Amino acid sequence: MDPKRMFIRLAAAGAAVFAGNILSTLLIRSTGTGIIKKVEGQKGIALTFDDGPHPVYTGQLLDLLKKHQVKATFFVVGEKVDAHPRLVRRMKDEGHEIGIHHYEHRSNWRLSPRVLRRQIGMTDRAIRRAAGGAPVLYRPPWGRLSPFTLSVARNYDTVLWSHIFQDWKISSCRNLADRLTKVPEDGSVILLHDDGTNPGADDAAPAFMIRGLAEYLEDAVRRDVQFIPVKGRHRHGH
Repeated sequence: MDPKRMFIRLAAAGAAVFAGNILSTLLIRSTGTGIIKKVEGQKGIALTFDDGPHPVYTGQLLDLLKKHQVKATFFVVGEKVDAHPRLVRRMKDEGHEIGIHHYEHRSNWRLSPRVLRRQIGMTDRAIRRAAGGAPVLYRPPWGRLSPFTLSVARNYDTVLWSHIFQDWKISSCRNLADRLTKVPEDGSVILLHDDGTNPGADDAAPAFMIRGLAEYLEDAVRRDVQFIPVKGRHRHGH
């Protein structure tokens, strides 16, 4: 085949895959089909944290949650679980939920079904080794979904969020407490980050997030805000 024609065909195929990924993400997010964006039928707020465990910030966050007796859900990166298993064990011991966030922080848009299945499976096994018990929750990095994500992850409940604060950037952590206070207690799912080492994030951003969260929790606990677990819609025996 003529190299020029081959290049055009490959470019067209790549564009079609990219468009399919974007459309899948937009469609699933907008309709909520097959995912959890809110804890339906529950009064309260679900706090969720992505990208850890981090050797410094996750421990500080766990200290803060323990101080206020607040339970949360952590979506962990498998290679970080293997690097810091004691932090993950502590999450479990202190009553927090632990979900899957890939073994490496890689976008679904760049993964074949086979590689996605491996990313999920490796993280599942890392969590079992560190904390015991089978994870039932899954959150794709960046919330990106491909046409086959929900099928590959069908043994888990896929969780996105209702409120996001771009707290991976230090500049976005300004007035975080005030913005968190505006989240309604109607099953809202808050997304925050306890690790800032991913591309595009600020390494020190979790320190500022924790500072804003501490201010928010002081007020929220006084107001008797209820913090609830996400919990899967069903439990699996896999």
